[in-house]
Amino acid sequence: MIEQYKKLLAILAGASLFNLFAVMLITTISRYFFNTSILWGEELSKYSMIYGVMFATSLCYLEGLHIKFSVLDSVKSKAFQKTLEVIVDLSVLLCSVIWTYSAYLFVIKRGGIESAGIGVPMYYFQSALIVGGACLFIAATLRLIQHVKSARVSTRTQAIQSDV
Repeated sequence: MIEQYKKLLAILAGASLFNLFAVMLITTISRYFFNTSILWGEELSKYSMIYGVMFATSLCYLEGLHIKFSVLDSVKSKAFQKTLEVIVDLSVLLCSVIWTYSAYLFVIKRGGIESAGIGVPMYYFQSALIVGGACLFIAATLRLIQHVKSARVSTRTQAIQSDV
C-alpha cells in the first residue's frame, strides 16, 4: 500500500513540476518571440510549484528523506530506533492534523479573494495546504500501520522460536 501511495505522490509531484515547466516555457516563448506576456503564466507557475511541494513533502517523509536529528539515529539499539520512529510518526500525524485544520480555517476565511492574474477564487490554490496536510496524514497513518504489522510479525516470530 505504501509503495502505491509513493508512486501516486511521485506522479502528482512530477505532474505539478511538468505543469510549472510547460507554463514557464510557454510564457517565456510568448514574451521573447511574440512580444506579448501571458498574464496568468507566472501566477499559475507559483501555484503549480506549491502543489508540487505539498506532494513531494509527503513523498520525502515516506522515503525517509525528511529533516531529522542524526544524533539520535546513531544510537545502535534497535528497540530505541523503533521507539523513535513511532514517536516521529505520531508527531507527524499530530502535526498533519493541526496543519490541515489550520489550512481549512485559512481557506474558509480568505478563500473568497479573487486571484489577480487568473481571475478565479483563491481557494483553488490555497487548498494546496489542505491537500498537503491530508497527504501527510495519510503517509503518517500508513507508516504507523506498517509499524503495527512489523510488531505483530516480530511477536509471532519470537513466539515460534520460543516454542521450538
